[in-house]
Amino acid sequence: MHPSFIPPRQVKIGDAAAFVGTTPRAIRHYHEIGLLPEPERGGDDRRRYGYDDMIRLLWIRTMADAGIALDDIRDAFADTDPAGPSADDGVVEILDRLERTIDAREAELRRQRAAVQRMRTEGSRIGLLSDVVTSRLKDLPEGSLRQADLDDLLVTERVLGPLGAAVRASRFIALATHRDLREESDRVDAAEEALDDTVAVDDPRVARVAAERHSFEARLHAVIEESGLAQGDEALFESWDPALDEAAGGGQKAMSAFEAFGKIPYDVSPARLRCMELAAELDTHGTAASRSELLDDA
Repeated sequence: MHPSFIPPRQVKIGDAAAFVGTTPRAIRHYHEIGLLPEPERGGDDRRRYGYDDMIRLLWIRTMADAGIALDDIRDAFADTDPAGPSADDGVVEILDRLERTIDAREAELRRQRAAVQRMRTEGSRIGLLSDVVTSRLKDLPEGSLRQADLDDLLVTERVLGPLGAAVRASRFIALATHRDLREESDRVDAAEEALDDTVAVDDPRVARVAAERHSFEARLHAVIEESGLAQGDEALFESWDPALDEAAGGGQKAMSAFEAFGKIPYDVSPARLRCMELAAELDTHGTAASRSELLDDA
């Protein structure tokens, strides 16, 4: 072989990085984390890399391109020769974990693609809700849902999951399809909002608004029952797959409803909070006599 074609016995870090397809900075990082032993420096105080170093760098680069974490590559190399016949034994478990990670990424990509398609189809933020919620809302008249309705469903989905939000959607379907209900809902909402910090908790208006809220909710529930929405809710419960809750999480850490409620800020006055408590008491008793007693006490 002509002397000019004889390859060098050792190369500098820049040449090693260029051959392997990485960067000098990456190789230095391999040294720092113990993935690649640092070679001795030459007389010019620069690192020199030999054939064995290049083989190891190629294995590192190839495994990293396959998606294997550097820490896992280091563990796989700890007791085996990366090019030896026993190398596979050291990476089987790592590959199993990698495959599970890839499966999770693919599932997440499918979820994201489905959300994008829903947004294209619906042309609004409805598409950002889970598929089961979107499917319940898609046939509603355009403009019948309000931003506050979607905000409510978004929070419900985070706290109670897609199933809870899908059931909650029955409320807004009824409001969107019954104008008189929507008008009554607006009136009760406005009455509750008027119970601000200037209203005492024992003000007669608190009990009166609580009774109005209870009366409205009873009427709304009756409409949900009569329209068949309640039967749809029951069918959802019966067919629901709990795995869908996790899939809809989008990688977010799940939390219990109790934990979630403890983290949601509410700007509610003491009077309005008392109104909510009284309305809940009426729901528990559920009799006209109880409503009358409540108003008399006020």
